This record gives sequence, structure tokens and C-alpha cells, in this order.
Amino acid sequence: MSDFERMLSDYRLTTAEILYHMPDHPSLLQSYTWQKLDIAPRYPELKRFLDFWEANLDGKLHSVKVMSNRIIKPGEYRHTQNYFTLH
Repeated sequence: MSDFERMLSDYRLTTAEILYHMPDHPSLLQSYTWQKLDIAPRYPELKRFLDFWEANLDGKLHSVKVMSNRIIKPGEYRHTQNYFTLH
């Protein structure tokens, strides 16, 4: 399935800000930004990535902040109340 087809079938652009403890200095937090097309609210792609992280990477996860937004939206129509011309 192409990215365009995914966007039409309720996939959303999902961005996750992942804070994790640095392996060499556990008291310090590092930020990682992950972005991919995913299905809200289950987020199977993000869950797959976080499972991979916990299984294969040394940095222990601290927190994950998730944001998502539809890329292709229905057209919006607004009626213009006033029209002005400036010279």
C-alpha cells in the first residue's frame, strides 16, 4: 500500500517525542523524535518501534509523547462576510 493510499484510509502522520535515559549516564535524558504514518488510537507502528527499542537498545525509556494529525482532510468552506479593496 502506498503512503497516499494509507492517508486516504485513516492513516495519520504520527510524531512521537521519546525521552530515554542515556546508557552511559542514566541520570541524563536524551530526546528522540520518531515520525511515521500510523493508525490512531492503536498506533501499531509506534508500538512495534517501541517493542524493538526495549528489546534491542540500551537506553531505558522514560516517556513518550504522541501527536497525530490527518494529512488529507475534507475541504473547508467559509463564506466571506465582507470584501474590501485597498489601493
